[in-house]
Amino acid sequence: DPEALETIALASGGDARAALQLLELSVARLGGQEGAPRRLDREAVSAVLSAGGAVAHDKGGEAHFDTISALHKSIRGSDPDAALYWLARMLEGGEDPLYIARRLVRAASEDVGLADPQALVQANAAAQAVQLVGLPEGALALAQACVYLALAPKSDALYRGYGAAQREVRQRPAYPVPLALRNAPTALLRRLGYGQGYRNPHEEPEAVGRGPYLPEALEGSRYYVPTDRGLERRIGQRLASIAQARARLRGEAGHG
Repeated sequence: DPEALETIALASGGDARAALQLLELSVARLGGQEGAPRRLDREAVSAVLSAGGAVAHDKGGEAHFDTISALHKSIRGSDPDAALYWLARMLEGGEDPLYIARRLVRAASEDVGLADPQALVQANAAAQAVQLVGLPEGALALAQACVYLALAPKSDALYRGYGAAQREVRQRPAYPVPLALRNAPTALLRRLGYGQGYRNPHEEPEAVGRGPYLPEALEGSRYYVPTDRGLERRIGQRLASIAQARARLRGEAGHG
């Protein structure tokens, strides 16, 4: 039936493997029905799609974006089983595995970040594995990354921090780099004050620089605020330690 073929073509998004799989599922469903018509028609194909057939995945349309969204949100919600299901739906529907890998890399930084820095390593390793071995072998690498990301402690502190810094840059003037932080490769630039007042942090008692490192108008701004989950709990303690050390250095400089 030409209408059945048209439905298969639209549903498969131009992917020959997905089209063949949908055809096979439709024929199998047709053969399993008592008194079924001899010819495959649009209704039979639509029944497979409505039942959630593995290839009901239009790579360029709504199903494409809905399914990757479901995968990402399942990872963010710490549900490894749902993540595996949506991963399988996409791969069985003919989705490009590298597209999925790129989304996993994004999720690793956006939803896990420094709460577990290994998350980005796992996601990147999965992307490399897919490039190396392709499918079907690479599917397990993607599955491993999905489960790891889903189970990892969650933090969007990096996502929020970079977003805040980005808004600062876009909405405020491009303040000049403080003279102490500027490169001073020539005597002329040094006479103009470039690099003047800079102290190497490695020469300080706790290897913490006294700063400032931001433009004067932004002094004291905070963009990265860690959570108390995973490694970020220790990072928060480290930031507090740095702040105390810097305050001591500035206090000593003030008394000097």
